[in-house]
Amino acid sequence: MPPYRKTLFALFFGVFAGSANAAQTEDWGDLDARIDKAMPGVIELRHQIHQHPELSNREVETAKRIARRLRELGLEVQTGVAHTGVVGILRGGKPGPVVAIRAELDALPLTEQTGLPFASTVRVVDQSGDLRTRGKEVGVMHACGHEAHMAMAMGVAEVLAARRDELPGTLKLIFQPAEEGPPLGETGGAKQMIAEGVLSNPAPAVIFGIHVTAGTAGTFTLSRTRTTAAADTFVARIKGRQTHAAFPWTGIDPVPVAAQTILAWQTIPSRQSNLSVLPAPVISVGRIEAGDRHNIIPAEVRLEGSIRTVSDEQREDVLQRMRRTAQHIAEASGASAEIDYLPGNYSAGHNDTALVDSLLPVLEQVSTTPVKLDNGTYGADDFAEYARQIPGIFMRMGVTPPALADKPAWPTHSPGFQVDDPSLAVGIRALSRMTLSYMRSADASST
Repeated sequence: MPPYRKTLFALFFGVFAGSANAAQTEDWGDLDARIDKAMPGVIELRHQIHQHPELSNREVETAKRIARRLRELGLEVQTGVAHTGVVGILRGGKPGPVVAIRAELDALPLTEQTGLPFASTVRVVDQSGDLRTRGKEVGVMHACGHEAHMAMAMGVAEVLAARRDELPGTLKLIFQPAEEGPPLGETGGAKQMIAEGVLSNPAPAVIFGIHVTAGTAGTFTLSRTRTTAAADTFVARIKGRQTHAAFPWTGIDPVPVAAQTILAWQTIPSRQSNLSVLPAPVISVGRIEAGDRHNIIPAEVRLEGSIRTVSDEQREDVLQRMRRTAQHIAEASGASAEIDYLPGNYSAGHNDTALVDSLLPVLEQVSTTPVKLDNGTYGADDFAEYARQIPGIFMRMGVTPPALADKPAWPTHSPGFQVDDPSLAVGIRALSRMTLSYMRSADASST
């Protein structure tokens, strides 16, 4: 028996508990067997994509691989959406709603350190919006699990396409480029996919997304409301007047001004935000750059960082407070401060509460432990753009390999992040059953 199948038995045995939602899909009783059969191909696809990652808006070969496999499964395929995006459409043999599933194509500018036999050795010149690595040669790695998302979406397509004549609706698979953000000066990501009509012809009634993360394999975390934070990248320039380090009074030292500004920014979440209404924003300075020599006071200090907020209103308030704080502190010392917010920022994400309530029993049947309900994360994802247009569910799934369970887990966006292959079957099962349950529920409500 293959190792992945043994793990599947351990994951699935005794989980199915029966419910009204389960009854709606019980005539698809061979679904688990079909997933079991599809798993070797799903794992192979993930490994191939993992070994050949591509950065945002450059996912040319990845898109070709995805489109080719969708055509092999008999789906209608559209390519070149928002540069390299791919859309697959599986039309069922019975009338019903359109359900969309989103997966991402792009990788990150990181040098992989997993030691896996299919580890990436790809290196390219980075053209992303990462101010630290832009223009430099970097490693490329699927360190955010996007290849796992693609493989799971393809697994759903395979198991549902096998019985398309009985499918009570249409499945729309959205393989999106540039989720990590398009290169500077370019457009891309979910916003451009939507602008180019991905939510029409046919128009999805709902959209689902899974994001893998470090955690017990096959377990889900879900919010009934807020899912992800808005994320803004900022660059602040604190400008003084350069002089000799021995005579600071002959110039204007921007270094203590920058230090005061960084500390003052932290009073925005701790002292200026109404924490009884919303969770606190997060302001993080990730990079400080200044000076050329130890005995020269620099003319400028450059600060780069990230702002995480949980609503549009909080976002605008924090951006204004940061700019005002920096300018006033600088003026008090005779310096000046400028803050620019880079394009390609992320909106805060929210789940549709009614949709979560209706499909949570389905997810409970699939998860290896009870689904954890929380209030979302400060991580960002442009799945939020789809969920602003149509009802959506965005959930996180643990995928830490059991062999690493007792060791410090490498999180996403780190060079040691790893995905447990067998747990992908849990994700396929969740997305497949949620799709079928929604289609059946919608069909029953219309009769």
